[in-house]
Amino acid sequence: MASFISHLTVDCSDAYSLSQWWKPVLGYQDVPGDPNLPGHDECMIVDPAGKGVPVLFIEVPEGKSAKNRLHLDLRPRADLRDTEIERLIAHGATVLGDHRGKYGPGTGWVTLADPEGNEFCVLRSEAEAEAETETEAETAAQPAPTEAADA
Repeated sequence: MASFISHLTVDCSDAYSLSQWWKPVLGYQDVPGDPNLPGHDECMIVDPAGKGVPVLFIEVPEGKSAKNRLHLDLRPRADLRDTEIERLIAHGATVLGDHRGKYGPGTGWVTLADPEGNEFCVLRSEAEAEAETETEAETAAQPAPTEAADA
């Protein structure tokens, strides 16, 4: 028998503020009938479509002291990766590392941090990844050029 992920828990210093920050990032909302309020030491947000993993923010006394050993890899739902990165920076995310183009044009990701320093990455959208896969398949299907034989 195996287990499933019930929810993802994020330790933080201000559960309400961080839950509010993450709601537009993920397109999530408060749990219906259980709104998050200032002063709550636990705040959960959920995917309104019920497809994503709920995220629980819990206040802890200690601050973040090192790089996360676990982080979220986000894919834009509709926008392109670079558009999503700009939106998140405007929303208050901090760029920690830019790895775009690491494996060639159009590849890679950007590592960002939320207001409390929790790292997360933004990958290419599914449409961008599929377009690259299709281009690679088309290139592989083309016959190799032949050299003209000497006469």
